[in-house]
Amino acid sequence: MHDRPSAQKGTAVNKTAQPTRLVVRRTAGRIGAEISGVDLREELDDATVAAIREAVLAHRVVFFRDQPLDHAQHIAFGRRFGALTRREGAKHGVHPEGHPEILTVDPRADTERYGADFEEHYRRKWLSPLAGWHSDLTQYPNPPALSILRAERTPEFGGDTQWTNTVAAYEGLAAPLRRLCDGLMAEHAFFNAVHLRHSDERDREILRKFCADPQVAEHPVVRVHPETGERALFVSPGSTTRITGFSELESRHLLDLLFQHLTSAEYTVRFRWEPHSIAFWDNRSTCHFAPTDFAHLDVDRVMHRVTVLGELVEGPGGLRSESAAGTEMRAW
Repeated sequence: MHDRPSAQKGTAVNKTAQPTRLVVRRTAGRIGAEISGVDLREELDDATVAAIREAVLAHRVVFFRDQPLDHAQHIAFGRRFGALTRREGAKHGVHPEGHPEILTVDPRADTERYGADFEEHYRRKWLSPLAGWHSDLTQYPNPPALSILRAERTPEFGGDTQWTNTVAAYEGLAAPLRRLCDGLMAEHAFFNAVHLRHSDERDREILRKFCADPQVAEHPVVRVHPETGERALFVSPGSTTRITGFSELESRHLLDLLFQHLTSAEYTVRFRWEPHSIAFWDNRSTCHFAPTDFAHLDVDRVMHRVTVLGELVEGPGGLRSESAAGTEMRAW
């Protein structure tokens, strides 16, 4: 049994690839679906891989439950969808020993790198409650195409993640505003100082670590999806610093409008994590918001993520990403 819509406008669909055992159920009005009927530890046939990819393109983010993958199986699953990104240097996070393709998301690792209460310390300095919304690694000119996040340990409560559909958000703008955005470029940086108030030596030391090896890219504000042809807003509060060619005041007002719009509840889905849950999202048509409701608690939350290498971002009218500082992402 299947509870899924026909593909959204522009989505390439191979209906013959949908195996009868795969069940796809929508979880929110404009984004999200849960997939069952498949064991991701197995060697998947091409039809199953195609069906999962179709679901990701149509629903932007899909969820799996009860998938006790180990690190090698996680990597093998990710590679069915493309080459995995390479992570180099200490500032790019920690990984399980012997598995550098994986980024481990563990608050204890941030404590070791940045000091105790890192999450709470920086949330108190956010200038906007939307500051945590982001797409992965858009400081690179070729950010990841897809992200696959696996839960190893989760708290009994709290720790949910949210995603928003940036295609639907683009389509929800008034036509004159869409036309304006179609011709704009914006700067993305790893550490977005626009949304943080840096006021003490601890802040400045962390900033120095990032500024010593900057990674900055300029992207079209509207991205044309390379697989579906759809247009999506490609800005996010967590990484977009300014609209190129605008004054600071003009840029701030326009970005604030776009940020508020794309994070509207009507475009979002929220996922309750359990051990062995997996979220698989299209980084080209979503932003997501990491949880902010458990850092003050003494809880154990460990996640692992692989990302599939992406391409240079292209916008309407031939706009194309450029690197302002740093290099392109590479693959293993």
